[in-house]
Amino acid sequence: MRVIIKNDYDQCSIWAANYVAYRIKSFRPTAKKPFVLGLCTGSTPLGMYKELIKMYKAGKISFENVVTFNMDEYIGLGPKDAQSYHYFMHENFFKHVNIPQANIHLLNGLTKDYAKECKNYEDQIKSYGKIHLFIGGVGSDGHIAFNEPGSSLSSRTRVKTLTSETIEANSRFFDGNKSKVPTNVLTVGIGTITDSEEVMILATGDKKARAIHHAIEGSINHMWPISILQMHEHSIIICDEPATNELKSDTVRYFKEIEKQLRP
Repeated sequence: MRVIIKNDYDQCSIWAANYVAYRIKSFRPTAKKPFVLGLCTGSTPLGMYKELIKMYKAGKISFENVVTFNMDEYIGLGPKDAQSYHYFMHENFFKHVNIPQANIHLLNGLTKDYAKECKNYEDQIKSYGKIHLFIGGVGSDGHIAFNEPGSSLSSRTRVKTLTSETIEANSRFFDGNKSKVPTNVLTVGIGTITDSEEVMILATGDKKARAIHHAIEGSINHMWPISILQMHEHSIIICDEPATNELKSDTVRYFKEIEKQLRP
């Protein structure tokens, strides 16, 4: 596991965007050999998306031969709903860069056949071989995508019911009204995520400190889904100083010293 510790949110966003650009450009994608990118929503990745858009507009990166798969979607929300993840991704990223519409993959929250939708999503991922870099955030309870505590560490794309803690956290996107937050979602599984060649998790703020402690220093435990990254061959956690508040000082010092010798 590689742990990047930056001073604040902005520095985390810049590092993450630079790393995504580095991975895409070093892959040298073509139409027949696209770079496959897993993406997430929420407030945490917004800074990274803004930096990537800046790079695209400056001619430093192209998304023409990039294929994307998003982590999740609320059941019952359509693409035009302002709180859907379809809408979020198009408004905050896709419409600002040159990614072809055909290369964008998102789960359909309006599907009438959940099992078929989830199987098709897994099949679509497999059709590209694998996801090269999957980017996600983490909840304060350690969930990744919408794999809540207690989720199988080998789970695949499926329907999940949100916990009250996640509903409370996400109510900020629904005018603070918890009753407006959908309680069921479609989400990639933990196994889907860890099948990726590389997994990069963004975590900022002291509310994420307990999850980061369990991710790095705790045992591998399905009650802290993010802890599965300890088993991944190429995992990166990018966090700011407040998110390291529950780590041992020796742990923080170790990862900072390692990074002095490395470059993205």
